[in-house]
Amino acid sequence: MLSPLDIRDRVEHLKASLPPTTRLIAVSKYAPVAAMRAAYGAGIRDFGESRVQDAAAKRSELADLPDITWHLIGHLQTNKVRQALTLFDWIHTVDRLKLAERINAILAETGQTPPRCLLQVKLRPDPQKYGWERSQLEAALPHLDRLPHLHCHGLMTILPLGLPPTEQLQVFRELRAWGEALSRKGWQRLQWQEYSMGMTQDYPLAVQAGATMVRVGTAIFGSRTLRTSLIETN
Repeated sequence: MLSPLDIRDRVEHLKASLPPTTRLIAVSKYAPVAAMRAAYGAGIRDFGESRVQDAAAKRSELADLPDITWHLIGHLQTNKVRQALTLFDWIHTVDRLKLAERINAILAETGQTPPRCLLQVKLRPDPQKYGWERSQLEAALPHLDRLPHLHCHGLMTILPLGLPPTEQLQVFRELRAWGEALSRKGWQRLQWQEYSMGMTQDYPLAVQAGATMVRVGTAIFGSRTLRTSLIETN
């Protein structure tokens, strides 16, 4: 079972392995609030949640830590957009045009500060993952660029399971190269500075390819069993 000291040691090790240009997002979707507090105490300020309802509960319990940045890293249903826009500073998973349009429409209605968004893509076939395929996104980009309240800042991807390390690195490099190519096309609103890629098992390769954000859960909080059985120590 992981103690707060264990979590602190893991965070320090991770931070030492990352360049200053890469933001460490602690994937806390299975972590109890006690574990999140331990990670916060170790300097983590970015937390990634997959479910809107879980984030709402955790935000309430962590309301005394106002400088947390909340990232939505899970699939977002259109009927949860209104609530998600009140909870998250970043939405990494804008994966279809209907969702982008819904985000834009609600922000136009409410006038609230837009979260920063990333477009989730998949560069290899994977029926288990959400995301734009390259041709789909290329066709949609002119329309996305006309949505005044969609603040797009880059791309996000999750690798298919089972890729060998050489192929993992290749996909990450393709994502970064694609974003850089898009940045030279003179969009009115779309921006391409951020690349969210890499998790516990592959984040070093993502960093090598130019990730600006890595999403790490197990390497901070341990396995799902350990996360839910954290013992707090003084």
